[in-house]
Amino acid sequence: MNRIDVGPERAEMFEQHFAGSMDGTLGAVPGLVRSTLLRPTRDEDPYVAQMVFDSKESFVGWLNSDAFKAAHGHGPGGGDGGADVEAYEVVNEVVPGA
Repeated sequence: MNRIDVGPERAEMFEQHFAGSMDGTLGAVPGLVRSTLLRPTRDEDPYVAQMVFDSKESFVGWLNSDAFKAAHGHGPGGGDGGADVEAYEVVNEVVPGA
């Protein structure tokens, strides 16, 4: 997950740019189950970009991939201090009908 602070005056431009980046860089990422950009319902809250992978290995592979570098402008340890990635592991999941 990434939390991204965007002022309301920049929201439309941000959404277009971020969605375009997602569409252009994530389609062929191995192990990616889903990627979602969530718009806040209150102006003071951040956007949230979520990615779900099929395994920790796939997630780590993405962090070290050209797709990550293209989307963030750098690799995991370098660059301009870009997005802070928050990582979580599933504790419980309910999938109705599965």
